[in-house]
Amino acid sequence: MRHTTTLAQGWKFCLDEQPHAFYAGYDDSEWQGVTLPHDWAVEHDFDERYSSGTGYARGGVGWYRLRFALPEDVAGKTVRVNFGGIYKNARVWCNSNFLGMRPCGYTSVTHDISPFARAGENVLAVRVEHNDLADSRWYTGNGIYRDVTLEVLDPVHFVPHGVFVHTVDAHTLNVAWALSAEAEVAFTLDGKTVRGSGQTGSVQLRMENPKLWSPDSPALYTLTCQVLNAGQVCDSLDITCGIRTVKFCANTGFFLNGVNMKLKGVCLHHDAGALGAAVPKEVWRRRLRKLKACGCNAIRTAHNAPDTHLLDLCDEMGFVVMNEAFDEWEGCKNKWWQGHNVYPPKHFGYSDAFPNWHERDLRDFVRRDRNHPSVILWSVGNEIDYPNDPYCHPMFKTMTGNNDANKPAQERQYDPNKPNAERLAQISARLVEIVKENDTTRPVTAAIAFPELANLVGYPQTLDVVGYNYKEHLYRADREAYPEHVIYGSENGHEEDQWLAVRDNEDICGQFLWTGVDYLGEAQGWPVRLSPAGLLTTAGFEKPRYHHRHAMWADELVAHLEADGTVYTNAEKIELFCDGQSLGAKALEGYTVAFALPAQFDGLRAVATRGDEQVEAVYDVPGELAAITLDAEQGDSVVQVIVSLRDAQGRLVSEDAAITCTLRGGEWLGMDNGVADDTTAYRSNTRETCMGQAVVYVRAGCPAVLQVRCGEVTAQVQVNA
Repeated sequence: MRHTTTLAQGWKFCLDEQPHAFYAGYDDSEWQGVTLPHDWAVEHDFDERYSSGTGYARGGVGWYRLRFALPEDVAGKTVRVNFGGIYKNARVWCNSNFLGMRPCGYTSVTHDISPFARAGENVLAVRVEHNDLADSRWYTGNGIYRDVTLEVLDPVHFVPHGVFVHTVDAHTLNVAWALSAEAEVAFTLDGKTVRGSGQTGSVQLRMENPKLWSPDSPALYTLTCQVLNAGQVCDSLDITCGIRTVKFCANTGFFLNGVNMKLKGVCLHHDAGALGAAVPKEVWRRRLRKLKACGCNAIRTAHNAPDTHLLDLCDEMGFVVMNEAFDEWEGCKNKWWQGHNVYPPKHFGYSDAFPNWHERDLRDFVRRDRNHPSVILWSVGNEIDYPNDPYCHPMFKTMTGNNDANKPAQERQYDPNKPNAERLAQISARLVEIVKENDTTRPVTAAIAFPELANLVGYPQTLDVVGYNYKEHLYRADREAYPEHVIYGSENGHEEDQWLAVRDNEDICGQFLWTGVDYLGEAQGWPVRLSPAGLLTTAGFEKPRYHHRHAMWADELVAHLEADGTVYTNAEKIELFCDGQSLGAKALEGYTVAFALPAQFDGLRAVATRGDEQVEAVYDVPGELAAITLDAEQGDSVVQVIVSLRDAQGRLVSEDAAITCTLRGGEWLGMDNGVADDTTAYRSNTRETCMGQAVVYVRAGCPAVLQVRCGEVTAQVQVNA
């Protein structure tokens, strides 16, 4: 039978080159003990010497070692170690034996350690190399930043990602399998079992009245998969699945389960501020819960294979997903390391590995994620066609894109010595082919940066669905020029007109905002160390634009009132009262209305009206700090404590102040306020609040008491009770 263990505890870590650390007998007793997932970059100070693109965080060479035990009967078994993600250039050894190297830092990798595994103690060693800090346009993280699992299996078993379940129609699922050897298989869903035999094959399961999966009702089922040898179960695994149909139409947009709907999406990078790239599932849950509340129904994994925990939550909570594989192909993009668009750039990145590794990375990416009902699109690239970065074409003597504000003139001009953009269609066609060799049930897309050129060289024509980045002004003309193209906004700004281009055109499937949450890196220059593009801060707090977006995307009547008299609403009319006196009523043409306010006031009340519906929004000017509230959200791997500074009436104070935290017992993971230019180390126990709030992260498991002080005001909360 299959035995799976999560290898989170007991790891030793050293941030330094150790030439002999692969050796099983190496003495690591002086190394730091760490719990996985682990990102070493956020344990250290930010420094202007590092790259702005990756958030002024340090890199280097790091070593991990783990001693683990295997049972006496391990001989003859298959033993596998699965790494969810290691950034980057990861080399792995088992009992001094080299297992292999993987350059990509986002790909999940499985190593078969059966030839070297032994009963009793075994040793894993992992070397991680990230010396070229300017290798990305965003924060990457460092180290073994996703889960690691150990599997012990009987000789006959499902191969890695060897079961593929997908919807045939609204009543039928197809289940395909691949085994290590010939055997019988059995698949059970909702009390019904279907059997088959052979090393590979497929069966179908039909349900009479299934609950369909959708964002409004994310119904999930558990498929139990078994391998039978002489009537005995020798391997078993459970796969979470959902039944839903997906259709994209050039003229009428996107349909889920036969129902037309708009994709109200956001792009997400993979970090979480103080936690770096080692993001616990509970942190993603808190973020997704807030995005769901503002009307979001879709996620784009920008621009690489995500943590499977994120996809699990999208299945569970009801988000459709555009799952993206690459930000670079053969050509290396400019990497801004002294501030965005500040020359000269550097040129490291995945392009170094693409020629030799893209097929394996893309295949493993699709196979790993193809059972998720939330995934509706595979994306093979993001802005690969970015003008002159590096691809260009003589059809355009000068090309200017959305990141060219400070680019020298010669960098925007056609250069025959640069890669020709006609290469894009050739590469894309092969990537689409690789995807469909592993999954024919979902369309393939890419995020196009310069469709004016891409369409001329045939790049979008290789795709099933075409994503436009910041090119709403081309929708109408390109619909006429390319009537067979299915078009949507794969990356979009927050302005109202960019949403109206989707809302008011039934053929445009939807949009993905840049971004749902602020992210580390892609920074404008020291001391700014993150991109403030999100609806939420890195600390997970709502910005004004979050409420603006809620007004655009909500079906129900909503209104949010800011302290400056701005109201975000989908109402037809707003009347604003200041200290009980009406400041008049205004009709809305969009989703925002602003009122002039007196210099001093105590409170505002907005009355929003739409037909017979009416809602109110209130803002009261807060007083001075009188109390601290600590709201602890307990999770399996982390406790998130929301720190709020409040006045005597319980309102958030408007003046920010420094807070100091003391943790008695437990493990401190960090604190975040979401402020872009706050260079305080994340592991510090002191920092200022932002809009009266901050979030503290404590490792789950060990009972502890967190005390927070601001001036003379204190509060405490027990965690992991």
